[in-house]
Amino acid sequence: MEYEFRRNSLDGTLFAEFSMEHAILGRFFAERLGNDIEQCHHIIKQIEVIRANKQNDWLMQSHDLALAIDSEQVRVFAIAIDFDEDFDLEDSMNMYDAESEAFCGLEDFETALKSWMEFITKR
Repeated sequence: MEYEFRRNSLDGTLFAEFSMEHAILGRFFAERLGNDIEQCHHIIKQIEVIRANKQNDWLMQSHDLALAIDSEQVRVFAIAIDFDEDFDLEDSMNMYDAESEAFCGLEDFETALKSWMEFITKR
């Protein structure tokens, strides 16, 4: 999973760009997490709880995005278009689907999150 974090030097706006199949992760990091280091720590703590087998999974929802974590993978998805798995998108809609939902391994997500935390704490 490839990503790059940037900060607008004029207004401090944060940007997170991920590879195309993980595009929504960039939106989640920049818009949902932003500079909120406490929220990042909370997610890390939930990952630790799941790894310790104290909980099977965890879901965090905002008004438009959700983060679902289990012992193997992470799913970030747009809530407005979270539809049944039986619904097949036309081929022309696959790029839009990639921008509205992404799966990645738990370790990959944790690595990216820790990189984000380091990035936002640098001034």
